[in-house]
Amino acid sequence: MKYLIKITVLTAVIAVSGCDYLDIMPDNVATLDHAFSNRLSAQKFLYACYNYLPDHASLYYPGMISGDEIWWSDGPHNDWYPHTATQIAQGNQNANDPYFNYWGGRREAKNMYIGLRDCNIFLENIHVPTNIYEYERLMWIAEVKVLKAYFHLFLMQLYGPIPIIKENLPINVDPEETKIYREPVDDVVDYIVELIDEALPDLMPNTNETREIDAGRITQPIAAAIKAKALVLVASPLFNGNLDYVDFKDNRGVQLVSTVYNPQKWERAAQGVQDAIRIAMENDHALFEYVPTTLLSDTTLLKARLRGAITEKYNQEIIWPCPNDPNTLQTRIIPYLRAHNANYYPNEFAPTLKIAEEFYTRNGLPIDEDAEWLLWLNNNFVQRYNTLAASTVEGSGLDGVSSLSQDHKYYIEPNGITARLHYYREPRFYAWIGFDRAIWELNGEGENNNVMRMRASENQGANGSGRHSPTGYLFKKLVHLESIQNVSNDFYLVRYTVPIIRLTDLFLLYAEALNEMKSTPDAEVYQWIDRVRERAGIPGVLEAYEKAIDQSRNKPFTKEGMREIIKRERKIELSGESERFFDIIRWKDALKYFNEPIRGWNMIGGTSETFYQVQTLWNTREFNTRDYLWPIRTYDIQVNGNLVQNPGW
Repeated sequence: MKYLIKITVLTAVIAVSGCDYLDIMPDNVATLDHAFSNRLSAQKFLYACYNYLPDHASLYYPGMISGDEIWWSDGPHNDWYPHTATQIAQGNQNANDPYFNYWGGRREAKNMYIGLRDCNIFLENIHVPTNIYEYERLMWIAEVKVLKAYFHLFLMQLYGPIPIIKENLPINVDPEETKIYREPVDDVVDYIVELIDEALPDLMPNTNETREIDAGRITQPIAAAIKAKALVLVASPLFNGNLDYVDFKDNRGVQLVSTVYNPQKWERAAQGVQDAIRIAMENDHALFEYVPTTLLSDTTLLKARLRGAITEKYNQEIIWPCPNDPNTLQTRIIPYLRAHNANYYPNEFAPTLKIAEEFYTRNGLPIDEDAEWLLWLNNNFVQRYNTLAASTVEGSGLDGVSSLSQDHKYYIEPNGITARLHYYREPRFYAWIGFDRAIWELNGEGENNNVMRMRASENQGANGSGRHSPTGYLFKKLVHLESIQNVSNDFYLVRYTVPIIRLTDLFLLYAEALNEMKSTPDAEVYQWIDRVRERAGIPGVLEAYEKAIDQSRNKPFTKEGMREIIKRERKIELSGESERFFDIIRWKDALKYFNEPIRGWNMIGGTSETFYQVQTLWNTREFNTRDYLWPIRTYDIQVNGNLVQNPGW
């Protein structure tokens, strides 16, 4: 890899995303003198630095469909088989020409090191323009420092130890000096923290007024949240006492990943997350509140609140929004709401059966730990796959008094037949997951206005075109409440700002860090996870586990048990938001989760009996220890002998 900069020539090609203000880049700029000759040119260069941010609103973001959360195929004829993210999901990462090569800018990825180089060019030259207010110059410098910090963090998530690019090398440097080394992850995080601490005082705060105008621009809350994420990552099992990396050293003998567990990393992480929450809330961030324009039931209002936390543009809960257009993502997830239309490709990306089962019961417990829910299954867990009609007869409900239809009035079609798995689940399940005979809310069309009919030859089911959910589920969470298919069968998709970091993400990171730094969980740990659970409409942890099966009741009182609860809460709350992939990696849980089969319902079944048969859709991925860190391209290792390859590659 080369880091030499020609002082007289600016990069000819800059990767461009679909952002609004991020699209702006220097045009016809021949020299750096010209690039920084005035405020406008310098501002264009600033926006060009933003262009290297990975696109979180894209199907090609690594965390979206590279793991076990969203499935994309109903057979080998599917067009998505050869795509970058799905190749990783199939276990086909390689060192010769790696998929998502952010190290070198290949295979659907931007070159993060060119991004770092351009950030350094900006920092070296922003003093030149004279027609910039000094406060603005300082703010731009701070933004670019945070971009540098994030680029380092993003690379570290994928590759572990990386070169630290503090400044660009001069043009006349000895070629041997360009053969730089990877640095230990602890040093990388220290540099990230240093950059953000320097930047924080000069960054803009976040307000209702600036949130829309400057969506995606680095603010104080965003910077603090990035710092918190970095500190949690380096404290996590992947990088904190990982004995898999005992021999992971470079030719200097430098240990690149800590093999000795350091509990103080969790204390530092807890402080970093606490600071991020404080800064976010001081700058007008809060949990999202949905303001309806029509009278809604409490149940539908809660569903709208939960869904709007993700899809309501510029809302206060989103600390860092991605302003890129998510409509390509929406078109692949939204179901046909009326008749099929050949101009769209809906239903193709879907949550797996595993994700549907991960959501809690209405009591806020895992489905295999809720004594009441299991009793409803006659203590036969296999019966969760049996079907049941949402009966309107009194006494058919779980309590023996109400009817099933009454209990699920705003969730499931009356008398609709669906799996028992879909009954008496938590509100997030109904707000975020679509399933056969479930109600799909459409703004302005009443509360029980669209029922998902997902069996073969039905409107949302398999019709021979391949344009249907491959698993029998839909990620309602990622479709705006007002996105509809109109009477002319055209889709009207409402654009929103995809969350990169939400406030509930920080709440759960804080609960996690506190739990890890304490010998046993206490009220402070429960407080932060319970704030997320309260908004979700389920009981707090301690109250919920009073209804757990005997062998699970003690879970909230041990560090190990609470760790498991917090992990599950993150997997539910942040489902579909590209967090699960990176969480499972940093927790070192991927050998378990990513090697499990991908399962769903039988999409070619045309009746309830044939549809509700569990199918294995994919069972050949082999995730190995080497896959925790992605490979550096073999060519780059050959060019620079000081770069050591990641273990196993």
